[in-house]
Amino acid sequence: MTSYQIHTADTAADAAKEPLEVLEGAFGFVPAGAGLMANSPALINTFFSAFGHFRGGGTFGPDERQVLLLSNAVANRSEWAVAFHTLESLQDGVEPAVVEAIRQGKVPENPRMAALSTFTQSLIEKGGHVEDAAVIAFKAAGFTEEQVFEVITAVAISAMTNYTANLAWPPLEDAVAPHAWKAGSLASA
Repeated sequence: MTSYQIHTADTAADAAKEPLEVLEGAFGFVPAGAGLMANSPALINTFFSAFGHFRGGGTFGPDERQVLLLSNAVANRSEWAVAFHTLESLQDGVEPAVVEAIRQGKVPENPRMAALSTFTQSLIEKGGHVEDAAVIAFKAAGFTEEQVFEVITAVAISAMTNYTANLAWPPLEDAVAPHAWKAGSLASA
């Protein structure tokens, strides 16, 4: 098994330090996925910029952002990211039943969150080639044309973190460990 360094702001190259410092300030620790991405300043800085626009300039609320990111982590079968976004989802007000449904690979009962989760997972599973009916269903749940495209931002952000974690298998941080998840726990697996 290949081993990759999980960087902190102290160990990262100068070009990768700032994102790690900001993340450590926000979470109290450097998330392992970010520490791994810091092996490439291009990757961590691209992620950091995209996530900043998604969070700061996007139209989804904190709970909706987390449903997107958790759904993407499940679709990408990223065990580290599912655990991390479970913690974040619960902290950002996502109903525990919604979180658990997504973690099990099921559709949440909450209609709006179901549409959000279903649409983003469909984008991943179909490589962006979703049918018009999927877009119509997403918009019928109250989402906008702009948000159709904003979901693509979440998919791109998730690809960066999920693929990094899938490649490197980082350990779960203490705060994240209670939310451990295995890809084999999916209802469809």
